[in-house]
Amino acid sequence: MKLLITGMAGFIGHAVARRLAGQGHEIVGIDNLNDYYDVSLKQARLDDLAGCEDVQFVRLDLADREGMSALFVEHHFDRVIHLAAQAGVRYSLENPHVYADSNLVGHLNVLEGCRHGQVEHLVYASSSSVYGMNEHVPFATSDAVDHPISLYAATKKANELMSHTYSHLYRLPTTGLRFFTVYGPWSRPDMAMFKFTRAVLAGEPISVYNHGDMERDFTYIDDIVEGIVRVLDIIPQPDPQWRASESGPDSSSAPYALYNIGHGSPVPLMDFIRAVETATGREAICDFQPMQPGDVPRTWADTEALFRATGYRPRVGVEEGVRKFVEWYRAYYAI
Repeated sequence: MKLLITGMAGFIGHAVARRLAGQGHEIVGIDNLNDYYDVSLKQARLDDLAGCEDVQFVRLDLADREGMSALFVEHHFDRVIHLAAQAGVRYSLENPHVYADSNLVGHLNVLEGCRHGQVEHLVYASSSSVYGMNEHVPFATSDAVDHPISLYAATKKANELMSHTYSHLYRLPTTGLRFFTVYGPWSRPDMAMFKFTRAVLAGEPISVYNHGDMERDFTYIDDIVEGIVRVLDIIPQPDPQWRASESGPDSSSAPYALYNIGHGSPVPLMDFIRAVETATGREAICDFQPMQPGDVPRTWADTEALFRATGYRPRVGVEEGVRKFVEWYRAYYAI
């Protein structure tokens, strides 16, 4: 197939491209290489893909309407894996307009490209952040998610609504994937895994929010990639028997689907920190702080729908995943 991967210089985009390379596909990846975090890390991910003859990189901003339209006209993609977005809950409190450009305008440009290019299947990244103030656990895609607590989360919910509209109006098959706390080698410097490891190895304190009373459904990057690759081949079909009064927000008469991708087992934050201590051989200096705006105390993915659709359950536990990240971090920074 001819595939488009948006955000290919990003953490998940790089991992997906690496996984799909060498399998007979023709892969085009785009990224704007913005300076939200160290651009040299993004470039290093692209350099890691440079030896893949079936992977082509195009520097392009999602919000560039004409550029995105031309990209779809030129390449005639079969399927699209849309991972590019402005990430970060806390950053959205300080830079809201960036999220409108990347996550709303950018997503619309992808939908328009898929519509006019008659793409077979659009798989796009949503987020566990959409669950917001939801107190029902584990978080299920059948839950109402009408109370986001960050602009980032609101844009991801908007992406799901926009996708459903295009699935309904134009019969564009779309699948949204709600990722839960992804971590592993090549991850972003603003993520807890990266920040904790860097600080512990440097003998510096780490910020531990809500005084450590938090749980996260940490999901290793390889498990995320496996879910994406499997879902790519499961194209949603219209259900003429569907009735809104009898169904939840994760189903539709349109060719539309939503899945959680998480490990399915929340880990206390302090246990995660202990895993970092074990992997680094150093003791963490914890600076306990109150809950931050936009954060939630717990995430927990109900992954049964993903298992029914793909037959796959995430497998990598926190101890193994943290160890693999620390090994990568030491090698990458020559520590």
